[in-house]
Amino acid sequence: MFNEIMLAVLNFLTSLLTAVSGLGGGMILIGLMPMFLPALAIIPVHGATQLASNASRAWFGRNKIDWRNVYPFLLGSLLGVAVFGMAVRFIELQMIPLFIGVYILLIQWSKTVNRWLKSMQNFYLIGFLQTGLGIFVGSPGPLNMPLLIQKYDDNDTVIAMSAIQQSILHSAKVLIYVAMGFAFWEYWQVVLAMVVSAILGSWVGVRIRSYVPASFLKRMLPWLLTALAIKVIISNLITLGWVQLSWFGLG
Repeated sequence: MFNEIMLAVLNFLTSLLTAVSGLGGGMILIGLMPMFLPALAIIPVHGATQLASNASRAWFGRNKIDWRNVYPFLLGSLLGVAVFGMAVRFIELQMIPLFIGVYILLIQWSKTVNRWLKSMQNFYLIGFLQTGLGIFVGSPGPLNMPLLIQKYDDNDTVIAMSAIQQSILHSAKVLIYVAMGFAFWEYWQVVLAMVVSAILGSWVGVRIRSYVPASFLKRMLPWLLTALAIKVIISNLITLGWVQLSWFGLG
């Protein structure tokens, strides 16, 4: 029960954060989940709960959704599922936390990666890559945000559009893991607790958005995500046996 309660609380807070600032919550959550769940369950459980978080946020902001830019993303996502969905079957699931940690660091600090992300001006391509990467690393980061910010001046529209696009990719991710035979029913308690807390976090976040300094939150996010990524990487390397606790004076 401790794990379920902690994950529900964390999901409420990260869902609230994303509802306020538009990004960051999903990556923080995926960085924390290896502390509470086995590696094989991280991505599918994260997908189910983030689907609830983003779908609820999209519903609360539905009057701001520009459907003209949703359909290209959807088509790109379907292609991403077809390509990356086959590749994930050949990945060692115990290494997924390592992929997550490295990916978070690249997103936060690699100028080359960020230039590449900003260069994408096409929702078809973004849908393809964001959905494909999501299958491996859970929360693929703000690939769609630069283009959304470029197209829309209204922050509420940016957040609503990001939410509906993220709902698409997390739906695809859940379907992939169902097809692979992941037993969601074995984790129904934690999924239920996190889904409820995600919806509640979205509801609260939308209502306090105008009162919270989102710019401050965005400045703090890279440092928090970096600390989480380093912990995830070291913990996974120890689990895989590639690093020994004695190296840190702990064993």
